[in-house]
Amino acid sequence: MEKKTFFLAHADARRGVAAFAAAAPQGWKVTFEPPRRGHDINAALHATLTEISERCEWAGRTWPMEVWKRLLVAAWSRMQKEPVMLVPALDGNGVDIVMIRTSSMSQADMRDLLGFIDAWKAERPEFAEAVQ
Repeated sequence: MEKKTFFLAHADARRGVAAFAAAAPQGWKVTFEPPRRGHDINAALHATLTEISERCEWAGRTWPMEVWKRLLVAAWSRMQKEPVMLVPALDGNGVDIVMIRTSSMSQADMRDLLGFIDAWKAERPEFAEAVQ
């Protein structure tokens, strides 16, 4: 018997889960988890981050999309009361930020993050003409 994934999208899928569970060998593990982000949400996040990287400066300079992603996810995480830690770098040069990765976020978290980023953009003069 091999690993199997079911998406609980309809009654037949739920019946399939029950049948598979009834036939599974002793000691197997069952895990239920919310859906991960989809391609559309991922594309929206990257489009927004690219736009920010092209229009905004922070700390006196422009930054690539990945840096903006880290900055905005860290700010969102703090707003959510999620831990964001500054840890001394392993090589002894500076610090690293340790926080949640977007790849582990649920769809609901990704939608919330995108809403947070939209609110952040609305407060920035670089995006003032888009709000009007």
